[in-house]
Amino acid sequence: MSRKVRLAGVLVLVLLGAIVSGCIGGQQTTTQTTQTTTEKVTVTWLSTQLNPPEERAFVQEQLVKEFKDQTGIDVNFVPISYTDLATRLEAEEKAGKVTIDLIADLHGGLDFFASKGWLEDLSGRKLEGRTFISTFEKYATINGKKVYIPWMSATYVMVVNKKAFDYLPAGLTQEDVMKGTEKWTYDALLEWAKNLKEATGQPQLGFPAGPKGLLHRFLHGYIYPSFTGYQAKNFDSPEAVEMWKYLRELWQYVNPASTTWDAMGEPLLRGEVMIAWDHTARIKNAIETNPDQFVVVPVPRGPKGRGFILVVAGLAIPKNAPHPDEAWKLIDYLTKPETQVKILENVGFFPTVQEATGAIPSGPLKILAEGVAAQSATPDAVVAMIPNLGEKGGQFTNAYRTAFERIVLKGEDPEAVVKELGPQVKQLFQEMGQEIP
Repeated sequence: MSRKVRLAGVLVLVLLGAIVSGCIGGQQTTTQTTQTTTEKVTVTWLSTQLNPPEERAFVQEQLVKEFKDQTGIDVNFVPISYTDLATRLEAEEKAGKVTIDLIADLHGGLDFFASKGWLEDLSGRKLEGRTFISTFEKYATINGKKVYIPWMSATYVMVVNKKAFDYLPAGLTQEDVMKGTEKWTYDALLEWAKNLKEATGQPQLGFPAGPKGLLHRFLHGYIYPSFTGYQAKNFDSPEAVEMWKYLRELWQYVNPASTTWDAMGEPLLRGEVMIAWDHTARIKNAIETNPDQFVVVPVPRGPKGRGFILVVAGLAIPKNAPHPDEAWKLIDYLTKPETQVKILENVGFFPTVQEATGAIPSGPLKILAEGVAAQSATPDAVVAMIPNLGEKGGQFTNAYRTAFERIVLKGEDPEAVVKELGPQVKQLFQEMGQEIP
């Protein structure tokens, strides 16, 4: 064999080897890259919740990491504002090029997205080993479709010093209060507060009615729905007039320092009141400091039911999401009882599944979670969502505080006051193009 022939043979072998190894031949290289890309999935998760830096770090360093360790699926967690989420989802759905796999947002936002037809119906998917609280399930189903899975919640509750149970009115038991039965009413609260004042010589009921307190949430989200069935629709109704008369009568048993209190944790710890209403975050210190002294209970019910504010965050899959099955696996992980307990312990949002409450270790968080779960599960619930009125939100809450000051503190005629303020409240919703709740 000549030298030229041997050289040609070597070149042929080298060329064949290069082709086989992929060093030459663009088609082969592209094919390998494509195969690698399709095997690796990253779930894109946009969330309006858990956006502050410390909460974001918890999601990325604990939740996302643990999920990846368990499933091998990467997650791109994207904190986003309410407005930006709506804008991006609308643009992607209209363009038919959806990149979002999972959305976490409050009920109001998800309700809006569902009304536009942008969310998958999750009715056919199942999650084993958990029982969602019935009230959350009810609100997650819109027009017969399961448009989101309840994920986290927050609310306002009543805290009771156990000593107060010694002064319950006739016919009302501690169990009635703890479970929120039909006997636990605003009339019963009035009798209980009266008994406490007569027995101790001091008013023992307290509300955060100070300048930075959240009394307005009690007014529009609790007592108004309990007496009128609505937050604002019946603001100036005869039922509302009766409600204001009741509240004026109740106030004689309320500690007058309430108008200076912005949060009820400290007054409870100082023993200035035995019963208080406030946001869970604002009474948490009392429970943590003395968990053996206090219990968290559902609020009373009124003639129209048991009104209370519920802040619900849910998880939804957009229509045409690129990785719906992987997104569902992430939903499965985020709603497991043990994950829900981890969320409560780290960022203070309450579970949406009953099994999680049982999994919380004994202590302050368990006391809070049991009270929240009991209130959320009451069959006579009249749930109120905080209206999203944008820049007009201050005018909305100010109307309720003004009515309170004029009727309860200054003794003005309730009918005249609500007739004056009612049209102003309703106009706020009309100007924002929203249904009056």
